Amino acid sequence: MFEAGDIRDWRGHDVVDRGGHKIGVLESVYVDTATDEPSFATVTVGLLGRRRLVFVPLTGATVNPGSLTVAHDKDLVKQAPSIDTDGELLATDEPAVFTHYGLEYTTGAGGERRLARR
Repeated sequence: MFEAGDIRDWRGHDVVDRGGHKIGVLESVYVDTATDEPSFATVTVGLLGRRRLVFVPLTGATVNPGSLTVAHDKDLVKQAPSIDTDGELLATDEPAVFTHYGLEYTTGAGGERRLARR
């Protein structure tokens, strides 16, 4: 795994799948609020005027010179829940992000959010 501070330096770099297919460009990192570890990234996808940010888990991701390789296929990532490029992930939409990738979603003991943008 990599440190949250280090991954922020990769903002603007290409995000590719295991097969080397470009998915988009790294926009931001979301940490797990329970551990403060990088958990998801948002990736800018789409054409000009129709760009959006999709979420992809960072579990199994590797940093390469000039890119970030994620453990999920391009098609799955592009179908992931998304937000507008100037939007934010609502607490009510968090479970769908986890479910899309077959990940369990639980809130904190006090019902707090699971993801926080860094």
